[in-house]
Amino acid sequence: MPKEKPVVSKIFYAVVFILLEIAAISMLSHNNELQRLWLTRISHGFMAKTWGTTQAVGNYFSLRKQNDELSLENERLRGIVRGYRQAAIESDPAFRPELKEDGFNYIPATIIKSGTNSQHNYLILDKGSEDGVVENSGIISSKGVIGIVDAVSKHYSFAISFLNKELNISARLDTTGAVGPLAWDGLKTNGAVLKEIPLQFKYNPGDTVYTSGYSAIFPPDIPLGIAGEAKVINGATNEISVRLFQDHSALKYVTIIENTRIKEIEEIENREEEEGSKK
Repeated sequence: MPKEKPVVSKIFYAVVFILLEIAAISMLSHNNELQRLWLTRISHGFMAKTWGTTQAVGNYFSLRKQNDELSLENERLRGIVRGYRQAAIESDPAFRPELKEDGFNYIPATIIKSGTNSQHNYLILDKGSEDGVVENSGIISSKGVIGIVDAVSKHYSFAISFLNKELNISARLDTTGAVGPLAWDGLKTNGAVLKEIPLQFKYNPGDTVYTSGYSAIFPPDIPLGIAGEAKVINGATNEISVRLFQDHSALKYVTIIENTRIKEIEEIENREEEEGSKK
């Protein structure tokens, strides 16, 4: 029993001390305006810091959802603008907008699956034949060319990604107008190579590379990237590195584009080939 008294005493003294401290703080807050203000500021500062941290964490986790929603909305609005432009052209043949997009249909889509870890990457989109998608349609984003639709089901499309060694598109240099095939460099998700540019066409690193319009799949003048350094191939042509505007590792929303006049183009090409073979 004698050994228990010091422990009880310590507990008693501690409780009395805490009660006295509480009483002292209460008296200070009630009897001194300056001290009460000081205590209030400490309390409010603690609450503000706690609330701010909680709010920041909540905002951080909601940013991705907000960005996804904004990207989808941007693609939808771009589609509406293109639709109005095409309707204006159809109603007034004399009207020609600055962007040469007449003759193309636009369908916003979402990438639901993609491969970016091989030399033959692909995309699967959430739009299919019931949405108006057809094979050999182009796929673009606001920053460049993404790929080409290869197969279509009712609700989905399978596409060959630009990040595929088997795909190249017709592109031109801004300053010279020189045209050549643009292909993925096989290394970076935003890297490409512009090939077969004759040596007589001079250019400057930093020039913009665009779609040429020589393809029946993509309209002309879509900005693709920035030209970098060049190297001479077989003493005859330049091969120019290109930094793409679109980083394919950060991509979700795209637009499928269909050239509504592609059948007419193919028919006249086939006719010329047949006539040429008869001569």
